Amino acid sequence: MDLQVVLPNEAPEMAPGRPADLAVKAEELGFHTAWLPDHVLPPEEYGDFYGGVYEPLITLAHLAGRTSRIRIGTSVLVLPLREPFSLAKQVATLDRLSGERLTLGLGVGWDRKEFDNVHSDFTTRGARTDEAIDLMRALFRDERSFEGKYYGFDGGVFEPRPRGNVRLMVGGISDAALRRAGRVADEWQSIEADPEKFAAQVARLRDHTDRPIRVGTRISWDGLESTVTRARALADAGAEFLAVWFGPEADYETRMTSFMASMR
Repeated sequence: MDLQVVLPNEAPEMAPGRPADLAVKAEELGFHTAWLPDHVLPPEEYGDFYGGVYEPLITLAHLAGRTSRIRIGTSVLVLPLREPFSLAKQVATLDRLSGERLTLGLGVGWDRKEFDNVHSDFTTRGARTDEAIDLMRALFRDERSFEGKYYGFDGGVFEPRPRGNVRLMVGGISDAALRRAGRVADEWQSIEADPEKFAAQVARLRDHTDRPIRVGTRISWDGLESTVTRARALADAGAEFLAVWFGPEADYETRMTSFMASMR
């Protein structure tokens, strides 16, 4: 099972270089991937509930410049809050500059107030997400036109193009999320699942596709012994990767280090 880290990005007072420092430490410890969350204009204060103070793609570019091996990604970027052409350009550029280490983790969002705040239609977020994924992949394949209900283009040159499709991770446990993952994802990520629920969610996912999709979940730190026990149980339940959020950023390195030492 690949062990991954969700970097802390919940506090406006956090030093701007802190996520990159932690990514460097995570790489030294042997973590497979470093993730960042996303919110644009949440209705309440940032914190454990609303992570994502620093914009994730810009921050990941900083991380990429400080690291060389660890994969980087979003867990998860709220795609329907974004304009997909600019997002495709950012994603393709970041993938190229990072040495093709990017995994683009996507979700549809869940807080209607955040959508209202940025004048984005909450009711069409799923359909727009699906179409935006198809649009970005058309751009990545150098297709010269695309026609959808919400987005489209006719002509134009898109560069830099990824050498292959950027690795795509879909997050979420709803039926719609599982169908989306079955259709387009390379990876699927649950959240805070216990082993029994995780196995059931994977079975539902497999009902939607026979494509090979890597499956995993993310959990929150609740002490060393408990977190290690949960991690091993999830591995036994079939998790191929596990992302851990290690709590407040103070002493984050200590908790990452003790976890990795206990998992060896």
